[in-house]
Amino acid sequence: MADVADALALIKRGVHEVLVEEELEKKLSLGRPLRIKAGFDPTAPDLHLGHTVLLNKLRQFQDLGHEVLFLIGDFTGRIGDPTGKSVTRKPLTQEDVMANARTYQKQVFKVLHPERTQVVFNAEWMGKMSAADLIGLAAQSTVARMLERDDFEKRYRGNQPIAIHEFLYPLIQGYDSVALEADIEIGGTDQKFNLLMGRELQKHYGQTPQVVLTMPLLEGLDGIQKMSKSLGNYVGITDRPGEMFNKIVSMPDSLMWRYFELLSLKPMEEVRALMSDVDNGANPRDIKMVLARELVARFHGEEAAAGAHRASGNQLKEGELPDDLPEVDVTIEGMDEAPIATVLNRAGLANNGAQAKDMLKNARVWIDGHKVEAGHMLAVGQEYVIQAGKKRYARVRLQKG
Repeated sequence: MADVADALALIKRGVHEVLVEEELEKKLSLGRPLRIKAGFDPTAPDLHLGHTVLLNKLRQFQDLGHEVLFLIGDFTGRIGDPTGKSVTRKPLTQEDVMANARTYQKQVFKVLHPERTQVVFNAEWMGKMSAADLIGLAAQSTVARMLERDDFEKRYRGNQPIAIHEFLYPLIQGYDSVALEADIEIGGTDQKFNLLMGRELQKHYGQTPQVVLTMPLLEGLDGIQKMSKSLGNYVGITDRPGEMFNKIVSMPDSLMWRYFELLSLKPMEEVRALMSDVDNGANPRDIKMVLARELVARFHGEEAAAGAHRASGNQLKEGELPDDLPEVDVTIEGMDEAPIATVLNRAGLANNGAQAKDMLKNARVWIDGHKVEAGHMLAVGQEYVIQAGKKRYARVRLQKG
């Protein structure tokens, strides 16, 4: 186990709030692996970098020798977390929840150590609760206490409906900590009420209350709003290597150090050295490329990271192709050969015939690595790797109509 002071420094990196820090120090001094809980409702099939803020913190605990309880809320996912919502969420079907849960399990081990992770489902204990048990759990809080939650209070004052089952969500999340005997629970700042409910319920059931760590909500690529697929400001961990690289390198410079702190696993000494490089005149874009390579390697492997710069299409030279070529089928009717200008146009490698002719005239078209000129003919039934200019390229299959 790591020295307590060193462990605290790593754990507090990027953390918004620790409740309560003295208790955390005491738990770290126990000399045993702690049980670190984080819950994820499988409400969408894919994770983005915003979700990995929690995963990175869990990974840091694992690196310190502790055990992660990765809780998939297959029961709570059917209720829908009301956090931050101005209306009641529509519940998911059991089929939706389990399909998304399977996807989560494949994705999280790109960050977490499998041998130090327990994947657990809260339907395992909640599904066995009787109606009387659930009523007993509900008796552990009051309506007044629930209305202390900012989102519930706003809806109540705004005469917007709050369904009774929404009050059950924080209680069930809190009871999960009882069922798992969690030492520490991690969640976003918007989860603070629910996380503290876990402390209260553990006390009621005679357990030592968990320490709560809240993590910031990661801003999306716009630098303003929380990362979200619906807002289009996200980087998905299943994005193609070149796409992921390009998004990260293109983000505003103002986000750079925030992303390093919350997403990178580099020691802060290395991050501070990069800050010093920028202060001394280094190009911020070059520093963002360091982060981009690290993240691409984490989710796609070292080989993909090595080629991600080319795959991004950022600085391709004419005649240089990315590794992840799009594929296009072009149908040619009534001919055994097709003019290159026609193929460029139909494959979407030129906006129109005039642009295709212009690129050919200026020697900016390559086929299978060789420059071609206007008048070049391509055999129908064959496949070609074509580049037009610096950023348009495809593997084109010519098919007979």
